[in-house]
Amino acid sequence: MTKLSVNINKIATLRNARGGNVPDLLQVAKDIQKFGAQGITIHPRPDERHIRYQDARDLKSIVYTEFNIEGNPQHNFIDLVLECKPTQVTLVPDAIGAITSSAGWDTVKHQSYLKEVIQEFQRNGIRTSIFVDPILEMVEGAKETGTERIELYTEEFAHQYGLGNLKGIEPYTKAAVLANELGLGINAGHDLSLDNIKFFKENIPGLLEVSIGHALISEALYLGLDNVVNMYLQKLK
Repeated sequence: MTKLSVNINKIATLRNARGGNVPDLLQVAKDIQKFGAQGITIHPRPDERHIRYQDARDLKSIVYTEFNIEGNPQHNFIDLVLECKPTQVTLVPDAIGAITSSAGWDTVKHQSYLKEVIQEFQRNGIRTSIFVDPILEMVEGAKETGTERIELYTEEFAHQYGLGNLKGIEPYTKAAVLANELGLGINAGHDLSLDNIKFFKENIPGLLEVSIGHALISEALYLGLDNVVNMYLQKLK
């Protein structure tokens, strides 16, 4: 079964809108795990507009499943990850001020930099994953960095699926086959939803984990958080 890691950034966004502690981010993380999710993901950004760095520190003792911290490996982020020592760090090439992630790494151009950062995390017992587009050259470049996993950036798949173009999965399948051949674990995330997750799972060999936040929290507004988590778990079997 593919593991479900729930990104709780949107819970932090809602909390921050009023300046208090409603909803309680830590309690939501506890509940999501109780409902059956196998991981919690956060993606702190430099302006802390949703997840704050202190949230990451507080969650360290709350998350008993897999703790995944995503972000651009700049100095403050690296220090935070080394302090919290999550199960996994996912490296994402976010521009400062970006609303959301918009592309994977150029693993050829940035290979030496990624390799240096990855080695530092691995020396501290933290599994690494690199955000990549479904481009074979980028998958090959990821292998050269020494990372244990890649995370396929799935926005284009989700867009094509929404248009009814099922062939939009093909680059992702090819990237997954190559990753398996190279011994890279496969994660995926961005715009995956209850509508498209089953089809994606069925066409990605060796899919280990999906990280889902925006769609899952939005769907939970109508269907309830416990219910939605378990709907995803059923589709990921």
